[in-house]
Amino acid sequence: MADQIEQIDFQWQGFDSAKKPIKGEIAAKNEMVAKTELRKMGYRITKIKKKPKQINLFGPSSQPITPADISFFARQLATMLQAGVALVQSFDIVGRGHENLSMRELIMGIKADVEGGDTLAESLKKRPLYFDELFCNLVEAGEKAGILEGLLGKIATYKEKTESMKKKIKKALTYPIAVLVVAFVVTTILLVFVVPVFADLFASFGADLPAFTLMVVHMSEWMQANWWIVIGVVFTIIKVFGFFKKRSLAFNHFLDRTMLKLPIVGLILNKSAIARFARTLSTMSAAGVPLVEALESVAGACGNIVYYEAVMKIREEVSMGNRLQTAMAMGDLFPFMVQQMIAIGEEAGSMDAMLAKVADFYEEEVDNLVDNLSSLMEPIIMVVLGILVGGLIVAMYLPIFKLGAAVG
Repeated sequence: MADQIEQIDFQWQGFDSAKKPIKGEIAAKNEMVAKTELRKMGYRITKIKKKPKQINLFGPSSQPITPADISFFARQLATMLQAGVALVQSFDIVGRGHENLSMRELIMGIKADVEGGDTLAESLKKRPLYFDELFCNLVEAGEKAGILEGLLGKIATYKEKTESMKKKIKKALTYPIAVLVVAFVVTTILLVFVVPVFADLFASFGADLPAFTLMVVHMSEWMQANWWIVIGVVFTIIKVFGFFKKRSLAFNHFLDRTMLKLPIVGLILNKSAIARFARTLSTMSAAGVPLVEALESVAGACGNIVYYEAVMKIREEVSMGNRLQTAMAMGDLFPFMVQQMIAIGEEAGSMDAMLAKVADFYEEEVDNLVDNLSSLMEPIIMVVLGILVGGLIVAMYLPIFKLGAAVG
């Protein structure tokens, strides 16, 4: 475990061999190691402490490391290596120029491991939070084959396209949900704070209220008396959903299968899963990773349990000697076009190129579907908001219109 600990910066004070006061900074795994190193240099230490984190509003800052940071790191490292820069020197250039201090520390930690004798793949495997199995396997294959710079470029392309796909899916799913949440909050505020004001006003008139207005007033009274039940139910649903999402394979299977059957959204999720399958397998095929081994990583990259189980079944068939196209034909998830493209790739020995074309096609399909969904959802959302908010406003003004007609 010790070799996984990243180095810490320490500030120290003491005396040199001539007994003159001296101070400085040193990087070490812990305070004891730092003191030992300083004694070897001939210094007598009187004070040592961790260097405090510096906060600079206009310079680099510590932020969480995102998949986009890892993708950018792979792209920069590939560029440095293709330009003929040595690996350790590349870490220095990429790391010291990074705006995110957390990312800079991560890169410098990898550099320290490589300088200590680890391969790049070994160092990355120590950091599974940032570098998944697929990333590490491809780097390992690149190091063994002597084509690390080329594979890092493919990894960067893969990560960029995958993250772009995830953003599009999130956009397609979160936009309508966010608007519906806002609609719910606005409706609740109107029922709890605005409708009671009108209800008191109507009560002072002593006139009979229209049925629609009366219904809204009763809803407002119920909401005022039982708002805590609504909040409790919403909170409980969220907690229960999160609990089963993390711990229940059956629930995840049900959720993923249900999502795939939804209109429009299900089509987007299906096509995105196929695009991820094709892009991941293309990248691993280009790296020379054996098909059976590659399919295990591909299954996890699909992002859906239904596709994960389907790809693992395909892997079993391939491991028993069946062709990939034949194994895919046994299920009903992958379209005929995908199967035929893979069959052509297997015959021609260019499966990585064919899979890349499949991925490009389905990524473009997802782009179009997301755009169409956004265009379709806008009028639907406007209608929903109009019915909810407009209905409440009409309900409150109906008695006023009725009173005005009676006076007239």
